Amino acid sequence: MGENQHIVTALVSNKAGVLNRVAGLFSKRGYNIESLSVASTEDRNFSRMTIIVNGDDYVLDQITKQLDKLIDVKHVAELQPDKSVNRELLLVKIKASPEMRAEIESTVRLYKAKPIDLAPKSMVIELTGESNKIDGFIQVIREYGIIEMARTGLTALQRGTKNITQFKDTNEEDIF
Repeated sequence: MGENQHIVTALVSNKAGVLNRVAGLFSKRGYNIESLSVASTEDRNFSRMTIIVNGDDYVLDQITKQLDKLIDVKHVAELQPDKSVNRELLLVKIKASPEMRAEIESTVRLYKAKPIDLAPKSMVIELTGESNKIDGFIQVIREYGIIEMARTGLTALQRGTKNITQFKDTNEEDIF
């Protein structure tokens, strides 16, 4: 994570239009979302958003305050990278001639990635890990020829037993 990158997590109502309202809040204020991951939680009435945003402490403060004002946002907090578990998923399709497959599979094993589809001249590989691991893997396999790829964006959870609903104030020091 970059120096001015922040991980914002929000528990929101799982209903139509919520994602649009959250994204609109960012765009109206000129803030760019670097990464966004959204899915329903263990309670189908709620979704968790993991948002990566660049900015200083003022920008972060404004974002969390504005998110907190939205009626469908139930809880919002910043996750500290060293106190949370962060993962991203990569699916990448590369050129894979029969002559290169053994070498590619050796590289894939080093990164603990998995080939999940094989075609006569290509291969789809799945890798889950921290963003820097994903970035490194992409650099290494680029030499084989990337046909296309998709990344999920960062998904994160706080370490330990507390969950997002157990914190009172999103601006409180040492929330996590």
